[in-house]
Amino acid sequence: MNQPHSEFDLSPDQKVHFPPGLNNAFLFATFNALSYQVILAGPMILYAKSLGASATVLGIIAGMMPLLVIFQIPAASHINRIGYQRFVLAGWSTRVMFIFLIALVPLTGGLLDPRNRLALLLVLLFGFNLSRGISSCAWLPWITALVPATLRGKYLVRDAAVQNVASFVAFLVAAGTLAGPTYPWQFAMLFAFSGAMGAISLVFLKRIPDVEPPEEPHLSTARVPWLEMARYAPFRKLLHTVVAWSVAYGGISAFTVAFLKGQGGMSEGKILLVSSAAFIGGWSSLWFLGSQLDRLGSKPVLSFASAAWIAVLAGWFALSGRLFPTALTGVLALQLFMGLLAALVSMANTRLAMSIIPVMGRNHFFAIYSVVSNVALGLAPIGWGLLIDAVGNRAPVWLGVEWNRYSIFFVAAAAVFAVTLASTRKLDEPQAASLEELLREILIQSPQRFWLRLWPRG
Repeated sequence: MNQPHSEFDLSPDQKVHFPPGLNNAFLFATFNALSYQVILAGPMILYAKSLGASATVLGIIAGMMPLLVIFQIPAASHINRIGYQRFVLAGWSTRVMFIFLIALVPLTGGLLDPRNRLALLLVLLFGFNLSRGISSCAWLPWITALVPATLRGKYLVRDAAVQNVASFVAFLVAAGTLAGPTYPWQFAMLFAFSGAMGAISLVFLKRIPDVEPPEEPHLSTARVPWLEMARYAPFRKLLHTVVAWSVAYGGISAFTVAFLKGQGGMSEGKILLVSSAAFIGGWSSLWFLGSQLDRLGSKPVLSFASAAWIAVLAGWFALSGRLFPTALTGVLALQLFMGLLAALVSMANTRLAMSIIPVMGRNHFFAIYSVVSNVALGLAPIGWGLLIDAVGNRAPVWLGVEWNRYSIFFVAAAAVFAVTLASTRKLDEPQAASLEELLREILIQSPQRFWLRLWPRG
């Protein structure tokens, strides 16, 4: 395919601002995070584990949301006809309905045994994730068309910051609700809270300015050239990196929770409190990069984050291999870095996709991007869960390390992150800064600006 042209032709000294009403996107992101972190993250994993879910079932729960994004492929052709806002709103409203149904599952203990409750939970989670998977294909094209090209990195950093703050609050609420001995009604209250936050998010979703999708007349009468799109060189290289990242990252959140509950022996409330530190790490990405992502580019950020992920997983390997005790301070530090690095990778990948995807065929390019990355992200925890279950209770000691189910998982995930690091070096981003410039920014210049803000002035 030909090199795409930017839809924004701005002179270097022209001032660009966010469009009016974009603050509603940040408010939507806030309440949406308060909702989905309960249904898709630690609280749901802990509830499923209380019903006797195996590692494979936990992998299915963790992988269901990204796997069902595959329905974006057929849905992408209907976005232009329906419109961005209506398309997203319909799916988000449907998934809120499923959340309130999920809130009733813990209250069916008198009618259903744990296995049947788990089966019902999986069915409702399927409906929730299916509606989300279909409707989300309009979100990135909508935001890409709404936010000026020179401000997309700034938007993504702010969006990540508000989502991580809201996620931190959601985990504090979950930890408080599940403090002490846990009972089914506590999970029901938590899921009802998720539904209420999701309903509030719809109010702000309606207020986000809508944008007319670009006309694509040739796509309405001809077959969509999916294969040609996937072969577009800059896009293909990004897909390779995203797949490697998704395989490496998929399952880490779920199985660190399982590790802390099983081998670490932590209570549900304590696990959620510890896990909330990841969102403080994610929020710190606002300080870490600020508005520099647009200037530095995505490529050096992805290289740095991939290398740092290997170091983080080495820490989890040391804990799970019993080289060090599972101390609270060590776990908190690992969770902080996990949140920061996950936010950096997510922002950098999305920004790079926004930059290299052409205007023509944007809906379908983003559908490919979302489906490929999310299918990998969905299959990964299932595969990791099968690996963990296959290792079982075996725990031989070799070179002073206990090679149990979790230590093997963490070292295998670190190996895939090494592949991710290699793939980031091949990305096409001509205006990206070097990795050395990124390190100078985050290790020297950003800390200097931080302390200058705090330094007393005469």
